[in-house]
Amino acid sequence: MTVTFILDGKEVTAEDGMTLLDVARENGIDIPTICFHEKTTANALCRICVVEVEGQRVLQPSCIVKAANNMKVQTRSERVTRARKTILEMLSATMDLSEAPEVLAMMKEYNADANRFPEAERRESEVKDDNPMYIRDYSKCLLCWRCVQVCADDVQYTYAINFSGRGFETQIGTFFDKAIPETTCVMCGQCVGVCPTGALKPKREFLLEQGKSPNEISVMNTGRKKRK
Repeated sequence: MTVTFILDGKEVTAEDGMTLLDVARENGIDIPTICFHEKTTANALCRICVVEVEGQRVLQPSCIVKAANNMKVQTRSERVTRARKTILEMLSATMDLSEAPEVLAMMKEYNADANRFPEAERRESEVKDDNPMYIRDYSKCLLCWRCVQVCADDVQYTYAINFSGRGFETQIGTFFDKAIPETTCVMCGQCVGVCPTGALKPKREFLLEQGKSPNEISVMNTGRKKRK
């Protein structure tokens, strides 16, 4: 079964059940995404992928909204562009995006002003260096949920990390704020692999950035193994 609708002024046909994001990509139309990842369940958290659907009061997240017959969808209307730009400016005001190249590219594309909200409270967090595999710097975390998803039902079924706190205080963490080795983490590294901002980073990469030489890192790892 197929559906037919108007996408950016052109009639398109799609398989029933496809999302607007799927259809757009199939037709060569780029819709930006942050929280969306092909290997995790779409949850429409970041809202950067919103599109304008005629007749709908609010902009719709294309990663979860299914295509339907007779829809009229705009992916780059003035309203959509303004919304995406504002989201990027709010992210820039509240967190460290210095190691989020894809988001920085979006900032440039949408001409977002990184200093638009100078009085916004920024997320600050000390680097958590509590295991031999990776570090956690939640000052760079935009709460995309990718790491939680791959650690849970989408991939690993380990459930070592989850959301904690509410509102502005929300962050990714472990149960009772335990160190990673004291959780159910199996050091698979999949959470690091899906992180888009450098909030999770391989320990070796982090140490090299801190000025440690490969030999120093090898010595550190050897000492750690002996202590075990």
